[in-house]
Amino acid sequence: MAEVQTLRKGDIFEEETQLWRVLEYQHIKVARGGATIRLKLRNVRSGSTVERTYNNGARVNDVELDRSEIEYLYHDGDLYHFMDTATFESIVLGPDALEGVKDYLLDNMLVSMESYEGEPLSVKIPTAVDLRVVWAEAAIQGDTANAPMKQVELETGLRLAAPMFVQEGDVLRVDTREGTYITRVKQ
Repeated sequence: MAEVQTLRKGDIFEEETQLWRVLEYQHIKVARGGATIRLKLRNVRSGSTVERTYNNGARVNDVELDRSEIEYLYHDGDLYHFMDTATFESIVLGPDALEGVKDYLLDNMLVSMESYEGEPLSVKIPTAVDLRVVWAEAAIQGDTANAPMKQVELETGLRLAAPMFVQEGDVLRVDTREGTYITRVKQ
């Protein structure tokens, strides 16, 4: 059992035989030392989103997730194929388990998979990945005021804003939490 005030964004707990992932956490102080905790939750299995309010000190069933290292192989249509690096077992995941991760996956990339009782729940990737630019807007000569940015497309199909000096063929380091440009990587 875990107290609700110890939950943070990304944590998973069980309530009413359903697994819930915390999307947002808000601690609301009330008069005379009381408090309530407002959580925005997503049902891990169905994908539905709800908001729930708990009293300070309320408890929920904490779940212990299994973590394993897997290697991304390829995708066809909506299915993404991975291989468990320890057992060499093939794992196929749908887009719901890869929320916020699909745009950063490269062939043969090692990632971490969270599962509960053998059911894959989510995939965790590094906080920064290096991706090659396949298309970049043309830079306009003389447009240097206020650190201008231009749109670029990376090898995974992700589009983001990058500085004017970035060209096709460059490798960029991208923050996977925000989907933003960090730096250009030397080749």
